[in-house]
Amino acid sequence: MFEIEYEFREQDLIHFNELQFMRNEEIQQNIKKNRWIVPGIMGLIGSFYYFYYGDINTSGYVLLIALLWAILSPKVMLLDLRRQILKSYTDKEKVDMFGTYTLTIDPENPKYLLEKSPSGKNKMAWEELLRVEYGKRYVYIFINLSTALVIPVETIKKGDLEKFAEQAEKMIERLG
Repeated sequence: MFEIEYEFREQDLIHFNELQFMRNEEIQQNIKKNRWIVPGIMGLIGSFYYFYYGDINTSGYVLLIALLWAILSPKVMLLDLRRQILKSYTDKEKVDMFGTYTLTIDPENPKYLLEKSPSGKNKMAWEELLRVEYGKRYVYIFINLSTALVIPVETIKKGDLEKFAEQAEKMIERLG
């Protein structure tokens, strides 16, 4: 029997949603446009002030604001994303989501991944799971394209995550 126990925290939820956000090509295109088009227009306005009016101070301020926009706008967007993620869940949902999780691969019941979480016990059929993905500090077991069991390496309390993840991959390939 393969079993792991880990703690799922608020920062893990934010990390996973940021990862999904960064993988979305449409969102990335919008960030690039916002990061370069707005400062480009501001640069043209600054140039206009310099060449037409000869006002180097105003031109310098506008160019400084354009530079700050290009550097800081993606960071501000990520901060806003974090705020929106946490705001989208009720207090009850947060209580049911954050806490200690136990995942079990039971040879006696090989059709399901068993999960014990703050919200209760669940069975997930292997054929419904998509894949196992490895990150720097996380392992993800994808339930669908936008939802996953997020397992932070640093909060493992019991079990061998590496062996568990390998077995989960095998079960998904075999039964999925």
